[in-house]
Amino acid sequence: MKVSYKKLWKLLIDKEISQADLRKMSGISSGSMTKLKKGESVSMEVLWKICSVLNCDIGDIVEFLR
Repeated sequence: MKVSYKKLWKLLIDKEISQADLRKMSGISSGSMTKLKKGESVSMEVLWKICSVLNCDIGDIVEFLR
């Protein structure tokens, strides 16, 4: 199953938060950010940290594709 983070990138634009700022605010590694940019799977912990910073649910930042 493929994963899409298009919702995350749109949310960042809407909230005027850069990817670098998100990484710093959430404390995720640069490797995890690279995986997000490539549309690869990341851990639930990474997604939880992002949701905590953005005050959203996982469905607001990730979509699973068939």
